[in-house]
Amino acid sequence: MSAREHHLVVRKSARYHTLGERNDALRQVWFVLHGHGQLSGFFIRHFTSLADGTRLIVAPEALNRFYLDHTSWQGAGQARVGATWMTREERLGEIEDYVRYLDALQHEVLAGLDRRLVRVVLLGFSQGVATALRWSCLGRMRPNLLVAWAGPLPPELDEKSVAHLKGRVVRVVGSADDLASDEAVSVEDQRWARIGLDAKLVRFEGGHELNAEVLLSLA
Repeated sequence: MSAREHHLVVRKSARYHTLGERNDALRQVWFVLHGHGQLSGFFIRHFTSLADGTRLIVAPEALNRFYLDHTSWQGAGQARVGATWMTREERLGEIEDYVRYLDALQHEVLAGLDRRLVRVVLLGFSQGVATALRWSCLGRMRPNLLVAWAGPLPPELDEKSVAHLKGRVVRVVGSADDLASDEAVSVEDQRWARIGLDAKLVRFEGGHELNAEVLLSLA
């Protein structure tokens, strides 16, 4: 007799960090999605220069945490911890879970704000790029600007699913990013063009990392 697979939707606590406040001076809300193996509390530090009183930075943390270091049972207390948005295992379920979670977060953060006065920026870094794009295509996120930083398009998106993002996407890649060779960037150029998103490509001197100067220019 073979085993049968089952699924059960359960409640789960999610963590997020913020920089800035909701006040009358608020003009931008940034949702920033970290990469594989990162945590929101560390990731949000890269955006400190943007928190000038007119911006609220919101960094949700992926629902799946794991130890980054191989360790013994006794060493787990000192091992570094990271988070990931998904893996190939239970892929569709993971996507549904994080889209549902991010929709709930957006509702909580933007409730009562006048979207005519407050601009929403969605930034995904590395693995967070695919997460950001899926959220904006499968969920309720409709950003004024989507920043795809050092990460590829998810494979399942097509021209119809991304139509609402035309003219709203900027791609950013470091010139020394070891995950983004010139050939890989060229392939991505073609993939973006194929689905009708000729997003502006910004290059900077650096690797697989965020860059404060580019962040300020986007803000």
